[in-house]
Amino acid sequence: MHLDFKQQNLKLYIMSRVCELTGKKAMVGNNVSHALNRTKRKFNANLVKKRFYIPEEDKWVTLKVSTSALKTINKIGISAAIKEAKTKGFLK
Repeated sequence: MHLDFKQQNLKLYIMSRVCELTGKKAMVGNNVSHALNRTKRKFNANLVKKRFYIPEEDKWVTLKVSTSALKTINKIGISAAIKEAKTKGFLK
């Protein structure tokens, strides 16, 4: 297969569906029919792409977070949530 110059330099970045603050990701389970037939399915995490302002660094940061992480941010603040995620190893 021959690719032209633009296609050769194109890099595809596929983001995984993982919360950047809590590490939540998809689970595997079953669809169960009325006749109890089971087929595999995925339960994806409820993720939202959201911008946050960090006053200590005076900048905006875009994070992909779960809705439960949003509740945590509302409760303890974005700075504390980022600090906690860094100690757990979810953020660099």
